[in-house]
Amino acid sequence: MSSKRIESFKKSYIDSKPSISIQRAIAFTGSHKNTEGESVILRRAKAFKEVCANIPVTIFADELIVGAIGEFRKSGIICPEYSWKWVDSEMDSFASRSQDPYRIDDLAKQTLRTEVFPYWKGKSLEETFLSRINAETGKILIDTGIIDNDSKWRSAVGEITADYQDIIFQKGFGGLRKEALAYLQTLEPTTAEGLEKIDFYKAAILVSEGIIALAQRYADKAGQLAQTETDAERKAELLEIARVCRKVPEHPPESFHEAIQAVWFTQLGSILSENSLALNLGRFDQYMYPYYAADKECGATNPEKAQELIEALWIKLSEWVWAISSNTAKFFAGYNSFQNLTVGGRMRDGRDGTNEISYMCLKATENVKTHQPGLSVRIHPDSPDEFLMAVCKLVSAGTGFPAIHNDRVGSEMLLAAGLSPEDARDWSNCGCVVPHFRKVGEWTSAVSINLAAAIEYALNDGKSNITGEAMGLNEKPAAEFKTFEEVKTAFYRQLAYLIKHSVIGSITAQQIHAEMVPRPYLSLLVDGCMEKGKDLSKGGAKYNLGPVLTGIGVADSANSLAVIKKLVFEEGKYTIDEISKALAADWKGYEELRLAALACPKYGNDDDYVDTIAVEISEFYHKEIRSYKDYFGSPFNSAFMGISNYIPAGSVIGATPDGRKAKSPLTEGVSPHAGTDLTSPTAAMRSVAKINHDVHSGGTLLNIKFAPELLKTERNLKNLAAIIRAYFALGAFHVQFNVISTEVLRKAQAEPEDYKDLLVRVAGYSTQFVNLSREAQDAIIERTTYEAF
Repeated sequence: MSSKRIESFKKSYIDSKPSISIQRAIAFTGSHKNTEGESVILRRAKAFKEVCANIPVTIFADELIVGAIGEFRKSGIICPEYSWKWVDSEMDSFASRSQDPYRIDDLAKQTLRTEVFPYWKGKSLEETFLSRINAETGKILIDTGIIDNDSKWRSAVGEITADYQDIIFQKGFGGLRKEALAYLQTLEPTTAEGLEKIDFYKAAILVSEGIIALAQRYADKAGQLAQTETDAERKAELLEIARVCRKVPEHPPESFHEAIQAVWFTQLGSILSENSLALNLGRFDQYMYPYYAADKECGATNPEKAQELIEALWIKLSEWVWAISSNTAKFFAGYNSFQNLTVGGRMRDGRDGTNEISYMCLKATENVKTHQPGLSVRIHPDSPDEFLMAVCKLVSAGTGFPAIHNDRVGSEMLLAAGLSPEDARDWSNCGCVVPHFRKVGEWTSAVSINLAAAIEYALNDGKSNITGEAMGLNEKPAAEFKTFEEVKTAFYRQLAYLIKHSVIGSITAQQIHAEMVPRPYLSLLVDGCMEKGKDLSKGGAKYNLGPVLTGIGVADSANSLAVIKKLVFEEGKYTIDEISKALAADWKGYEELRLAALACPKYGNDDDYVDTIAVEISEFYHKEIRSYKDYFGSPFNSAFMGISNYIPAGSVIGATPDGRKAKSPLTEGVSPHAGTDLTSPTAAMRSVAKINHDVHSGGTLLNIKFAPELLKTERNLKNLAAIIRAYFALGAFHVQFNVISTEVLRKAQAEPEDYKDLLVRVAGYSTQFVNLSREAQDAIIERTTYEAF
């Protein structure tokens, strides 16, 4: 690590247990009790300001970047306005649950149950959504693992990229307050539009005052600590912290230290406003480099000091714990908040933007080995070889970082979505693998759709093989399918049905969000809202893109259809009825048939027999989704990205024709199914590249696992760099690597205390291996480990 200080921070971070702070919930609720009858956006703005005025102000030992979500080193917060019921029903078992446990003391639980939850009964986003969703949709949407969007009605949206370049670093929140006041003075409450705008600008003023007040409280705290500090060096640091917090984020930063502190205060405000995932930091190297270069030139900083500040920020980002329900935790396992930060890539004018900060970010991730931020890199033909080699070196460190993206394809995705060429070139990664832009409003992870369910329902008259319950459309008995085309048609009918209800769930949630949970603070961070006087939840952003519907199990579906095509309709070795019965029996008594299924061509081996089917599925999926428009009239967008959703999605699906057994995990993103890509990593990449990535603007994800010995030498790293460039030349969008031995993972399972900082790539993100459930750990271990290119 860059310093003893950072080493100490890292130890405190690793040794701390995630704990629930209720201070935000108390302040937010107290404010709402005093604002009954006022407009919703003003109530939320006043509540945010109340939170900023009342949450604990904590400066941990030796900190340089200050600001905490709660009183604990690793704090999670509760937002009862979104959902309180899951907290009430689960918090007695928070500490013992298998995925993402939290600590919460008895007094905190009593306070929530007596002072907070009673107020929100009947008023939460969750309760409203559940009361409005139609029964047919709810049957397959609510906690089923078939289609899942509970992160959009049990919690906030998140999924924004704060605009540091054009808003925060140019104006500061003091400037934003003045701008809102100027707009407000031009308005009269003589029209419905005027009334809405007046409330919007009043709310903008309130939240600006709130985050400024919070920073001032930290300035006061640092000053107080300085008065009693006996160490001269630390006393000087505390006085400097006080000065910086008096300056930012109220005013634009003028130094590297001020800029980093402004970034964290902005992020802190976002978390306190709605505790949501994918609050992205955007193109960090682009907006931070001018401050670094200026400070370095005048002698105010040097590479060592700047590196320490960056690593301090990495740890602050990792201290926030996203508090979520046990169901949501299955889909987003590992305490991950998906704060994505992007480096490299082209600038707005098309020139390469790699700079010294790009390298420092790679080094920070390797040094501190925290799970946040989610580090992404953009690679294009003119990316310096030195930069790509630095990326490959970080890959070889075995952290699962960085996510590596094809710069050109990311731009093409956003061009197709309607962005200008300059804006499309300026993209950054959102959450997992979604190309995004700081002036965009979009639900980048709206619904996860279980493609394997469509296979199951097509072959089982719309019924679940696990429960026997009717979940899909009625279908004729499998034995009556006479051609492979009939089987495919049935599969696509069932898939279209799942997509339709995903759209219904999304539009219903969008409507309720616009009514109940405006986003006055986040609206200041996204261009367009201030100019329009319109909240982000109502389409205020410069660009409004349709929600992303994520497909789970494209490999499983393609492999299953390939088995049916080959064994039943081409070779005639088995009947479709035999396959259907084998699936119902989870292959018991049908072992010979299962071996035949396993031997059929599998996606991920550069075999057009099955790869062509995967491409066809992806094209159907995209076109069907694009046929729908969202609450604001924007077309929906498709994706094959991955979080940990492929594990719970698999747990509700019976055996599939590809030889997979019931309840076992599906496949994440566009990756091959674990253990079936037996040829080579380049064959897997060639299979994946056949999919038309540029149309899936929600992102596509490929995970590959290497044995550590494969990347030990400089030559090995050069080979990896060449493979990445070749893969992107084929038109693929993304790849990421787990470089770790199965032996180490097994040891970490057996001795978790000795491997507390072992990072692994789960899907579109990395997290500590020991923070995953046994089921999630096993799924990672089962992936094919390549020992040669």
